Amino acid sequence: MSRSSFLSPLEPQAPEKLIKMGKNFGSPRVAIARAGAPLPMQAAKDATRADLMIPVFVGERDMIEAEAAKLDWDISGFALHETTGEAEAGAKAAYLCGSGEADVLMKGQLHTDIFMKAAVSRDAGLRTGRRFVHIFHISPPDGSKPMLISDAAVNVAPNLETRQDSIREVTDLLMRLGTKRPKIAILSATENAIPAIPSSLESKELAEWAKTELPEADVSGPLAFDLIISPEAVATKKMTGDPVAGFADAIIVPDIVSGNALFKAFVYLTGGCAAGLVTGAKVPILLTSRADPAAARLASVALAAIKCALPK
Repeated sequence: MSRSSFLSPLEPQAPEKLIKMGKNFGSPRVAIARAGAPLPMQAAKDATRADLMIPVFVGERDMIEAEAAKLDWDISGFALHETTGEAEAGAKAAYLCGSGEADVLMKGQLHTDIFMKAAVSRDAGLRTGRRFVHIFHISPPDGSKPMLISDAAVNVAPNLETRQDSIREVTDLLMRLGTKRPKIAILSATENAIPAIPSSLESKELAEWAKTELPEADVSGPLAFDLIISPEAVATKKMTGDPVAGFADAIIVPDIVSGNALFKAFVYLTGGCAAGLVTGAKVPILLTSRADPAAARLASVALAAIKCALPK
């Protein structure tokens, strides 16, 4: 079977600028829920060697030590909390973060629903009153300006209040990354608010809300994808007066389907590197996937370090 010509032949590369910025902050203690598996252990080793994190291992001791041995990695100097099974590992790792014994929560070898159930549990102490939202930071292969996308992994059909939190969280992260005045686009299928497309009406409402609530950012919507990313499309459609159109730093999507498809298009069609984290909790949460390449995992840890903002 032939490979689709739409697929990029480029392997994702962890953006040097993001990694360098992550190193400017104190290496956070990362609690890895059920760490004893190849992918989380390799990610932990890479990020530790890059001076981006201090691992806090949670899970079955024999499995963790066996994986470390395969990598020829001496982990005797790091904390290891022994647990049995997915639920216990998730609960313990979340508790360590809630109690201040770790600064970042990272998913290891356990199902996402079990991991997130542990994170949102009141016993974990991670709730802040804000909604949990997922943000992808996607860097192009040449390492130039990234694009942020929220929410592509956690909220299935976010209501207006959840998307307001997404806009706040994206704005905060962009400013931590050095963007002085973030440009946030709210995705729909059109640039006009029409009843036939509910997301367009909601986009307009969100943009109006942001004018009052987030004066530090430019928020525009509704905007179709071409008007978000292409200055040429903006010029053709005579929308050059819009401060966001054609030059957006981030995209707020109406649902998980469009967000998931959009981020995967950036990754698979352009070779982009997608670093991701969940915000809104007491600590950043790394919701890694088995399909994530090593570059994305390393970039995600760097992003979490920046979000933690622990200056050296």
